[in-house]
Amino acid sequence: MEEGRREQVLLFPFLAEGHINPFLALADVIARRHPNLTVNVVSTDFNIRKITSSFPPPSIRFRSLPFSPAAHGLPPDAQHYSSLLKQHILQFLFACDSLQPAFEQLIVDITEEDGRPPLCIIADFFFPWTVSVAHRLGVFHSIYLTGGAYGMAVYYSMWAHLPHRKTANDEIPLPDFPDVIIHRSQISAYQLDADESQPAPIYYKDILSRWSDTDAMLVNTVEEMETTGLRMLRKVFPIPIWPIGPLLNSSPSAAIVSGDGISRWLDAKPPASVLYIAFGSQNNITAAQMMELAMGLEASGARFVWVIRPPVGFDVKDEFKAEWLPEKFEERMREQGTGLMVHGWAPQLEILSHASTGAFLSHCGWNSALESLSRGVPIIAWPLSGDQPFNAKVMEEEIGVCLEVARGNTESSKVDRAVVERVVREVVCGGERGKEIRRRVKEVGELMKAAWREGVGSSARGLDEFFRAVASVEQEAHCHKHLVDVA
Repeated sequence: MEEGRREQVLLFPFLAEGHINPFLALADVIARRHPNLTVNVVSTDFNIRKITSSFPPPSIRFRSLPFSPAAHGLPPDAQHYSSLLKQHILQFLFACDSLQPAFEQLIVDITEEDGRPPLCIIADFFFPWTVSVAHRLGVFHSIYLTGGAYGMAVYYSMWAHLPHRKTANDEIPLPDFPDVIIHRSQISAYQLDADESQPAPIYYKDILSRWSDTDAMLVNTVEEMETTGLRMLRKVFPIPIWPIGPLLNSSPSAAIVSGDGISRWLDAKPPASVLYIAFGSQNNITAAQMMELAMGLEASGARFVWVIRPPVGFDVKDEFKAEWLPEKFEERMREQGTGLMVHGWAPQLEILSHASTGAFLSHCGWNSALESLSRGVPIIAWPLSGDQPFNAKVMEEEIGVCLEVARGNTESSKVDRAVVERVVREVVCGGERGKEIRRRVKEVGELMKAAWREGVGSSARGLDEFFRAVASVEQEAHCHKHLVDVA
């Protein structure tokens, strides 16, 4: 890239916290490693206000696109995936396609202002229509997979082929990866019921089919940790694929500073003795499952911090009811000093970074998995939807950093207090399997640190190689234009 030129890079995440956060982390890394670039994050007015109110990075520019949920038959507050009711999810996904004209106009405006198009567009995998916009306007395009390589490869294959619809067997080999066997209980309820003629499968097949049209793919993972998953992605997508993880974004928070209640509670516990429990910003378990989890926790005797919200089927903004837990459970745990219930939200990365945290009972969303593994914290897996069961599968069977305790809200789902007690004791209290998981998770944590070591780290090299590829394409285009002008 020419000296003194500040070219524009555009990052366009899907309108969900689990997608926006890794995009912000990527934006921050690009801004620090390539100060000659102007890094832009594109989103809607509502989401930009939300981001900048808690995470105002001075090195990143935000570009706003208009979005009116009501124009698509959605409630006016349906501005963000986490605010949606289940019946509105597909409608919201279709509504997001309406951002295309404004996004295309933004590229045109930048091109007119700068006298040249942006250097590249890095877009969410839910926005593959940005590929056609980029290529029409002569811009290098990359999809950014915010999920893990294995989880996204399986997720792609499941939606592309719906193999579970073609067999009555519980064990289902994937057409793209015959050696990968998915159990029916690892498939989310909405996908189990999917038929090729329904809107959801049609939508997913359409967006997945367009991933191959991009110029490159970035993945929020580590080469040395996910060799199998990256090999699977490279088998089905004939494009350069660069792992650039772990990219984690934790907005500054005053919730766990010295003297804070959570911090004080953790400070008083022995090292690696506390189980942290959270199911992410967009997932939760049922009331019956919540009851079984609480009873299993109490029987295990393990110390825990539980981020708790109303169960599935209730508004997350409603007041939490004591009847969803065993009688006087919260009071009993508080008096014994065994458990701390955090209602609503907690500073997850800070808790996982605390010396007293010894394991994480997680839904296995990829951001949560990376946060846990990067801090050397073993995972107890309770996947709920999407790619989460596949993340749990690869982390338990191949990476060796977790133990599954239950599977989410599909019809075949079961959770048992005795299993909860046994698994929690194994991982938190130091069973033989738990010791091996702890040993392995420390190794993985070191792999993650090494991935960003300057000059030798695989993720540092991956991002540098990506921008070299972008610059090479731009140089070719510049030379071609010059030859045309001369002719």
